[in-house]
Amino acid sequence: MRIAYLYDFYGEILSEKQQLIFEMYYNDDCSLGEIGEQIGISRQGVRDCVKRCETALSEMEQKLGLAAKFEEMTEDLDRIKHSAVFAYEALADKNGCDDIRQSIDDIIKTAEALKNKF
Repeated sequence: MRIAYLYDFYGEILSEKQQLIFEMYYNDDCSLGEIGEQIGISRQGVRDCVKRCETALSEMEQKLGLAAKFEEMTEDLDRIKHSAVFAYEALADKNGCDDIRQSIDDIIKTAEALKNKF
C-alpha cells in the first residue's frame, strides 16, 4: 500500500511505459506474466520494471518527503477539527469558558504549526 500511496505523489516521474506497468501490477492486480504478454516483454522484465519503479518512488519520497508532509498536515487538520468541535460544544453548554479558551488556544497553535510547515 505504501508504494501505491507514493505513486499518487510521484507517479508522473515515471515514463509512460513504467506507469502502465505499475498501474497494471498494483491497480489492476495483473500478474507479471499477464503484464509481460500484454506489453511484449518477459516476466522478468516486468518484475525488474516494477522494482525500478518502487525504488524511484521511494527515492523521491526520501528527497522531497511530500507524502510524509501530507500525512502530518492531515493529522494537524484533524487536531484543528477536534479542537473546533470541542469549542463549539463547550460554548453550547455555556459552562466551560476555561475549556473554550484552551480549545481556542489549541486551534491557534495547531494552525500556526501547520502554516509553518509549508
